Amino acid sequence: MYILVTYDVNTMDKAGARRLRKVAKACLDYGHRVQNSVFECELSEVQLCLLKNALKEIIDSSSDSIRIYYLNRNLARRVEVIGVETALDFDSAMLI
Repeated sequence: MYILVTYDVNTMDKAGARRLRKVAKACLDYGHRVQNSVFECELSEVQLCLLKNALKEIIDSSSDSIRIYYLNRNLARRVEVIGVETALDFDSAMLI
């Protein structure tokens, strides 16, 4: 399967900077960087589980965010968010 991994790691302290480097290294083990915090990966189901588990162990889920986009032609487009959700939900009611 083809996936796109994007991440936003809070680097306001030294621990965050270390997490950022660890997330990048974990992603490099499974794919290639297409932008600073964006990786394209071609993975099996097992490799995807291993990558997700590694990322979950690295991040601080209260301040960091990882988004995984499933790009396989045979799958409906899906997004999985690990950590903080930063996207707007356009399907819900909005107050202006």
